[in-house]
Amino acid sequence: MEKTINEVFKNRADKYKKRLAIEKKLNGVWRGASWNEYYDKSRAVGLGLYDLGVRKGDRVSILSDNRLEWLYTDMGTLGIGAVLIPIYLTVPDKEVAYIIENSESKILVVENKTQLEKAIYIKNHYTGLEKIIIIEDLENYPKYNFIMGFNELMSRGKNNSAVFEDLASSVEPEDLATIVYTSGTTGIPKGAMITHKNIMAVIKSLDSVTPKYAADKDQSVPFLPLSHVFERAAGHFYGMYVGITSSYAESINTILQDIQEKKPTIMLAVPRVCEKVYQRILMQVEKQPSWRKDIFYWGHKIGTEISALREAKKNVPMLLDIQYKIAYFLIFKKLAEALGGRVRWMTASGAPTSREIILFFNAAGIQVIEGYGMTECFAPATMSNLADYKIGTVGRPIPGVDIKIAPDGEILVKGDNVFKGYWKMEKETKDAFTEDGYLMSGDIGMFDSDGFLTITDRKKDLIITSGGKNVAPQKIENMFKSDPLFSQFIVIGDQKKFLSALVNINLDTAVEVAKANNISYEKPQELLNNEKFVKIIEEHVSEKNNSLAKYETIKRFQVIKNEFSQEGGELTPSLKVKRKVVHNKYKEIIDSMYEEKI
Repeated sequence: MEKTINEVFKNRADKYKKRLAIEKKLNGVWRGASWNEYYDKSRAVGLGLYDLGVRKGDRVSILSDNRLEWLYTDMGTLGIGAVLIPIYLTVPDKEVAYIIENSESKILVVENKTQLEKAIYIKNHYTGLEKIIIIEDLENYPKYNFIMGFNELMSRGKNNSAVFEDLASSVEPEDLATIVYTSGTTGIPKGAMITHKNIMAVIKSLDSVTPKYAADKDQSVPFLPLSHVFERAAGHFYGMYVGITSSYAESINTILQDIQEKKPTIMLAVPRVCEKVYQRILMQVEKQPSWRKDIFYWGHKIGTEISALREAKKNVPMLLDIQYKIAYFLIFKKLAEALGGRVRWMTASGAPTSREIILFFNAAGIQVIEGYGMTECFAPATMSNLADYKIGTVGRPIPGVDIKIAPDGEILVKGDNVFKGYWKMEKETKDAFTEDGYLMSGDIGMFDSDGFLTITDRKKDLIITSGGKNVAPQKIENMFKSDPLFSQFIVIGDQKKFLSALVNINLDTAVEVAKANNISYEKPQELLNNEKFVKIIEEHVSEKNNSLAKYETIKRFQVIKNEFSQEGGELTPSLKVKRKVVHNKYKEIIDSMYEEKI
């Protein structure tokens, strides 16, 4: 029985040999590796690191976009018993430096000259960093003795394959495999220590669910960064365990083209991606003649009814089934084909997703899987079952995971997937667990009578108005973001008399709305200051307010003209809102919304 990811890797390479395992599109060209090549190159990287003095338990950091070398570094590092530290490209320089120094990394692997400059700065301030490995060609780059090219690293490890086998097989389940630093929505980043046992618990659990999520005939086109714990756990490691082929997209901007070329059968995505696809579809519909709009919304209604009946496991009336077949041909087939025509399911995990959006995708034959997890339990703790699910819940706990709800509503998690603790943070580690050993998630949730878990909000994000009303902002934000006019919608109101919001407007949709209402402008950005257009925004807000309880309604809002982003500091790399940052950054604007009585 396989006990470490190293054993899994060796066994899959032996089983699939010359079959394509991984590929990556770079500069418009796909470059791939068979299972044998994948293993051989990872072994070369591992032995190269070993030649540089990296030993069991030592830390190796990587700062790079998705590429084959990322995967070789991951499996090579783990193969010699060392520990990989993945770092997002969007992490600010100071935070990168903190992670390198805090983790006491001996080696830093970087992608290109931009990342190399960061690495040299870190090297000059942290003497513990012994070597910087650069993936791209070293030509015209600074020539320091502490910088080495990736090819040279691999050439150092081309021999002594028996050494790699011995090192890989000596790794125990309790040994540390990776330290994943939290994205830091509050405070300094904390390094979650993940063992081989944690990794194996997750991938074996996912594989034990029936019906199976995936088989070795499946293909994915990953576009989430490998630094994202969900992509690495459920995509990279689970994909390896099952034996799927992973074709890594060139970038988020080319994803649709890459999907068209590779025609995946499964997709890992976060809710924001589903929201953007749905908003784009609605935006395109609004450009159509009225008769086409009528057909779309008729089909949309039919598809929603069909999806709801499937969810409830009820029979579909014959007339409705006939109408759905027509609607599928006219509407939903185009969505399926836009995603390559073969996608069976896609995930929307990490945050709540609008029921309306999920029903729409389900009607296209693309089942949306909702799930819940966190870095500290190496991504998934619950997942929707392909045959038994409830939209709006995150499914039931995956096999081997025990979840209970604390008296204050907090979700508590226990299982072999739960991390070892925070790196060099004994107090924070102790504070993360209950006395009986459950991980305190910081999320609020509840089980229904059938055992499905619903996440209501983050414990720290829960808004309590000055009138004492408890408000879950994500539920409200989710509803507003189903409107293609809003790209972001952040609810404000803790200890305030009423709720307000900071809003980003989708300028593509804004242009279409302006045309439909004969509002003139020179540049789309000008619409955000246009009184007529702002009045339309107010109407959209008012319409959504009609579906909310009085204390949940948005009384005031301010349009933020700069899009919330990772670079601006408002979003984490997984596109979650950093509420503390938003509150601090836009404090004056927020205060202005509460200056006058309503």
